[in-house]
Amino acid sequence: MTDLPVLRLRPKSKPQAIRHGFPWVFADEAVLDRRSRAIAPGGFAVLEDAERKPLGLVTVNPNSKIVGRVMDIDPDARIDGAWLAARLARALQMRERLYDAPFYRLVHAEADGLPGLVIDRFGDAAVIQPNAAWADRMADDLADALIRVTGVSTVILNGQSRARGLEGLEERMEVLRGQAPAEPVAVPMNGATYLADLMGGQKTGLFFDQRPNHAFAQRLAKEASVLDVFSHVGGFGLAALAAGASRATCVDGSAAALELAQGGAARMNAADRLETVQSDAFKAMEQMALDGRRFDLVVCDPPAFAPAKPALEAGLRAYERVAKLAAPLVAPGGYLVLCSCSHAADLTAFRNVSARGIGRGGRRGVLIHTGQAGPDHPTLPQLAETGYLKALFFRLD
Repeated sequence: MTDLPVLRLRPKSKPQAIRHGFPWVFADEAVLDRRSRAIAPGGFAVLEDAERKPLGLVTVNPNSKIVGRVMDIDPDARIDGAWLAARLARALQMRERLYDAPFYRLVHAEADGLPGLVIDRFGDAAVIQPNAAWADRMADDLADALIRVTGVSTVILNGQSRARGLEGLEERMEVLRGQAPAEPVAVPMNGATYLADLMGGQKTGLFFDQRPNHAFAQRLAKEASVLDVFSHVGGFGLAALAAGASRATCVDGSAAALELAQGGAARMNAADRLETVQSDAFKAMEQMALDGRRFDLVVCDPPAFAPAKPALEAGLRAYERVAKLAAPLVAPGGYLVLCSCSHAADLTAFRNVSARGIGRGGRRGVLIHTGQAGPDHPTLPQLAETGYLKALFFRLD
């Protein structure tokens, strides 16, 4: 038997959710006494129901609203390098079946059995985001296991996410193994080439989650004029150019991101078909409407306006405003793609405000496709937060 401390559910808490796969224990569901509060953030404990029956092994953070995260249903499991390597190998096996090249999300947190941990792979380099205390504490073990399982030579820790603050973790950015790339990494995806800044870009440097939505947009982009708003490093815009768009305009507030978009277009011999506009996205759309500009395909992929429930109402208003401003920019018979990566805004709410915004923009349309994140971002059915990405494809009159 294990000699780990115990985290016990309160009598009114329902252990069935944990037994059926829900991976979190909230602070108000657990007995937080002197002993459980003494567990160091990121430590491990045996989770028991109110009758002292073991439910599994959890990592504990007494300072977080999520006080326990299920690591293993075996309460006697030992979380060490071998355990990490086994989880990573299982994640790698699926990605290698799905993708021909080693550019993908390797670990998608709870859905890959590694709660609070994100790992994106960029060829010979991997970027880890330890958004839970246990992963931050075991970062070196993770780096060693990554190298052993995948053969990468560089492991970068990017600890700059909002989620770390909720765990009481400080920001950190460092190279754990190998050397930081001397220049942005070229990433092939859907026939396009993207440049990912692994040390200074947003998140891990590139958003792999939109890959299937880029691919669907490509079917609408041949010989089309395309506007990609909130483009980051050219996500939809470069995909459209790879599919034969006549021209793509990328709008983003970051000069560095747009420079990477230009670099990607140059790698694709498409620099002459790319226009970049550094601007606040809302102001840019307002000005384009005043200028009478129209596009065959308009895509808006903004940051998370509703990252948590307290921001939901304001976030939905922002998504409605995006749709209202974007709709007039679509040529008659053209297409509008609206995206949300907000956990708190579910598909129904996002679809409703998007349709209302299109109407307020003076347009009508039909929904032709609803997209989500790619299979390298698996969804844990018991945890709605893992299915965060939504992409709505409309054809406007």
